[in-house]
Amino acid sequence: MPRSPGAVSDRVDLYTIGVRQFRQRILPPGLPATTVWGYGSARHPRTFHYPAFTIEARSGTPVRVRWQNQLRDRGGRYLPHLLPVDPTLHWANPPGGIPARDSRPAFRSTPGPYTGPVPIVTHLHGGRNTEESDGYTEAWYLPDALDLPAGYAAVGSYYEEFKSKFEDLFGDAWGRGDAVYQYTNEGRASTLWFHDHALGITRLNVYAGLVGFYLLRGGPADLPEGVLPGPAPRPGDPPGRKYHEIPIVIQDRSFHADGSLSYPSGRVAFDGFKGPYIPDSDIPPIWNPEFFGNTMVANGRTWPLLHVEARRYRFRFLNGCNSRYLILKIVTHPLARRPAHPALPFWQIGSEGGFLPAPVQRDHLLIAPAERVDVVVDFASVPVGTGLYLINEGPDTAFRGGTAGTDFPPADPATTGQVMKLVVGAPTARDTSVPPAQLSLPAFEPLEEAGRVRRLSLSEQNSDSLPHIGPRQLLLGTLDRNGVAVPLRWDDPVTENPAVGATEIWEIHNFTKDAHPIHIHETQFQLLDRLRADRTVRPAEPWERGFKDTVVAYPGVATRLKATFDRPGRYVWHCHMLEHEDNEMMRPYDVG
Repeated sequence: MPRSPGAVSDRVDLYTIGVRQFRQRILPPGLPATTVWGYGSARHPRTFHYPAFTIEARSGTPVRVRWQNQLRDRGGRYLPHLLPVDPTLHWANPPGGIPARDSRPAFRSTPGPYTGPVPIVTHLHGGRNTEESDGYTEAWYLPDALDLPAGYAAVGSYYEEFKSKFEDLFGDAWGRGDAVYQYTNEGRASTLWFHDHALGITRLNVYAGLVGFYLLRGGPADLPEGVLPGPAPRPGDPPGRKYHEIPIVIQDRSFHADGSLSYPSGRVAFDGFKGPYIPDSDIPPIWNPEFFGNTMVANGRTWPLLHVEARRYRFRFLNGCNSRYLILKIVTHPLARRPAHPALPFWQIGSEGGFLPAPVQRDHLLIAPAERVDVVVDFASVPVGTGLYLINEGPDTAFRGGTAGTDFPPADPATTGQVMKLVVGAPTARDTSVPPAQLSLPAFEPLEEAGRVRRLSLSEQNSDSLPHIGPRQLLLGTLDRNGVAVPLRWDDPVTENPAVGATEIWEIHNFTKDAHPIHIHETQFQLLDRLRADRTVRPAEPWERGFKDTVVAYPGVATRLKATFDRPGRYVWHCHMLEHEDNEMMRPYDVG
């Protein structure tokens, strides 16, 4: 991502990044282009892309971004959403004006999709930043359009407060249709990413294309250049330069015949329920509890091809799907019977919070939505000209744990069971990187002892009026003294309020049938173990023993993690299945 010119009093990397609508080639040649949304440098129109160009950050050097909502047409009028927005959820609700923004509006009859100006707010996922720069879900803002409807709220409930705080701290004013955030980059070298986080509409904004990598390099928790496969892309690289470190975001998508994105416009797509809706039931008329597309998209292309050399590569995988869990494997035939025999192992060296204590060899990678996996793959033993395939053996439905082919049918081998093809070519230079089995990773310092244990819950609720229809919403909450879940909605009083600097254990009890990827803002935590219903304890897997910001909470299990909360302010924790997050499976928490 190109930086912006200019300077501030301290040494800071500056960016001005907008969100725009454009057309992009996602489907194979001969098929229509697709209208998407994407981030790009406001001064460089050709940089707008889905997924976004990568922000390269350096440890100890802050990054300041002016995030601009530019969802306007050429005449300056706002653009409606590409996808069906359910206005009956608890969401940003700009039509409610100042009094009713960030609420669940009341309707006397079933409304159609919302077609007004779109709220956005960008969150740096995995960043450890102060509250006004976190991308809080109620700090959204509309584009600075000429035709914003009278009476609409142009900003979310927390926008003005965070605007004032940022300007007092940094002296940089926010403008109409934008927000300015500063990222301290004080954490460990790691694979972060940025995406939209607006209340009740995140699933649609991310699906439309609002996602990008943010790579933090350097500092004592990184490795010297040349130890791992490289180089990675850098600004100013000549055309045709070969890269051996490649970030790859994997997502599932569906398309209409004209190339446009397809996303369900009603609940029928999920369970066949055709109503009744408002006023005869409490089931949202458009929202779907989960979404699973029928194509796989890697870095903005369906089923792409990557030419690799017979040498080591570093891949940074991100599961950017709305609801789909991925189980990745490298095989020799794309239609091989599942579970397929792996052709090459992955050497996992890092997770969300940076490097693991030691490399872990794995035949396959289970990656939940929002998780990142940093791996080395060695193609040196593969004959030149060989075609290999990165496949997915995760299910085409909600993941509940278990093994592909035994506990659930794997993804369709002809479609969602394939991710990309790799063709091995001759090496063009000697590989001087260290073999993964011989890597010595940066020293790992575990967190201090915890001073408190919080018992939390994951629940789902069916309809009150049609009890056999569900889920109606998904909920986080606490446990009472008898171990019974106490489900709570987004706007219930805050129940998690760690002291500044406190280290706590969060014990997350999953009372649903599905596995949920739980993400906590502001902190990188350590997974301790999982306590099963029979009271047996399963320790964290070797690849889960680094720092993480997203963890799989399996059904019927208490997932125990330890976190230190060292920045005061208001943040959120939530399920990162975006359909769940958008319908109550998110809670605010206050540090201090």
